[in-house]
Amino acid sequence: MKPGIHPEYRDVCFVDLSNGSKFVIPSTAQSRETVKMDDGRELPLFKLDTSSESHPFYTGTQKSVDALGGRVDKFRQKFARAAAAAGPKK
Repeated sequence: MKPGIHPEYRDVCFVDLSNGSKFVIPSTAQSRETVKMDDGRELPLFKLDTSSESHPFYTGTQKSVDALGGRVDKFRQKFARAAAAAGPKK
């Protein structure tokens, strides 16, 4: 590798803000914040809105659109009236 052109590759602590879970992986992600780990290391801290610990796809709490309080049926009823009022298409 050519020296001086690549970002620093080091351990970074990622924190999921939705549930507080932490995980450490090597990364080039830049951060101004640091966190002191249980083992005494001070690592760069990168905050995430969601991760595999909290995302519905990975946790198995994913919901079907049809099961969300009949939203699809309400949509169809609303636009069925509008389509009927506009008349048949030619």
